[in-house]
Amino acid sequence: MTEDEARAWLTAHFDVPRETWDRLARYVAILLSAMDEQNLIAESTRPHVWARHIVDSAQLLLLARDAGKGEWVDLGSGAGLPGIVVACLSDRPVLMIETRRKRIDFLNDVAAQLGLSHARVFGGRVESAAPMRAAVISARAYAPLPKLFASALHLSDKNSLWVLPKGRNAQNELETARPAWQGMFHVEPSVTDAESAIIVAQAVMPAGKKKGRS
Repeated sequence: MTEDEARAWLTAHFDVPRETWDRLARYVAILLSAMDEQNLIAESTRPHVWARHIVDSAQLLLLARDAGKGEWVDLGSGAGLPGIVVACLSDRPVLMIETRRKRIDFLNDVAAQLGLSHARVFGGRVESAAPMRAAVISARAYAPLPKLFASALHLSDKNSLWVLPKGRNAQNELETARPAWQGMFHVEPSVTDAESAIIVAQAVMPAGKKKGRS
């Protein structure tokens, strides 16, 4: 997917008013500028930021369109991918969880600069975040699936939808997690990379349990 194709994809799949385009463009500019101080994205992806990062994040919103109302929790948000993109493209409340001080400051600064009052940052480990019932949980390059579920289960209930980009190892990670975790799982292809995939899950709980929190 080229950068022009990425912008065309956003236009085709979202009602993107001028204000939102401006927010996304400002976010990209802030992100690339901050690369001089910290490694927020892979340097090799800098020329393809709209395809490799903006669209790669935005596609998760389409997979979560039937999720219940409530907070979107992004684990290990890093540069704000997908958390900041989700907050730009929707009015759903977004909680970004991040441990690294520089990245916490970056996320707070971006949210303030872009006027994303519905986005907030928790600075700390995922395991330390207060229990909640998120509508959607996302994680991009955060942890292997078994560790991811174990660290964030207290943020979910049986209705929470997990949308988890897992690159080319998605199916292998899912098979590795199955002995210890149960739920409704399926794998969706990524629109930005034909060989990459996204694990979508619901009713996630440790194997052997009859039901999760309602």
